[in-house]
Amino acid sequence: MKVIGFAGSTSQKSINKALVAFTLNKVEKTDASMTTELLDLNDYELPLFSVDREDEGFPENVQRFLNKIQSADALVVSMAEHNGAYSAAAKNLIDWCSRKELGFFKEIPLLLMATSPGGYGGGNVLELAKKRFPKFKADIVATYKLPSFEDNFDREKGIIQSEEETVHQRAVVKLIDQLR
Repeated sequence: MKVIGFAGSTSQKSINKALVAFTLNKVEKTDASMTTELLDLNDYELPLFSVDREDEGFPENVQRFLNKIQSADALVVSMAEHNGAYSAAAKNLIDWCSRKELGFFKEIPLLLMATSPGGYGGGNVLELAKKRFPKFKADIVATYKLPSFEDNFDREKGIIQSEEETVHQRAVVKLIDQLR
């Protein structure tokens, strides 16, 4: 079984990408039969979506991204929160993908996450994605938000607060159980 993850951020220091990488590592440690792959949105750069550009044809990176995520048995996604919503890069990618294929998530089991430096842990963008992703045929089997990233996460060790680690591990197990 293959689990693919990505963060809704293009930042080289993305805290959401760090959370996805940690989660994919947890997936492999929890079930050795799982293989994982971490995608970087920078590898799928796209022009700003518009119907005029769509009329010119879909950029190759749209299909490359769709092929990659649709090859997965499960997905791990952590959305970056910019002013209470998706990052511009994530929104643009979703716009292009949904115009190419409305149900692009293909009901693939998905662990949806968010984190932020603040105490709400990206809760606004997580709620937004929980409402919108099912429109694109996302099968959200679990959610997780990590508040106060710098206080609760170490880039070497991962989640360092034990209660948060327990909640996170439950979400990982829910995703894996969905695949069994």
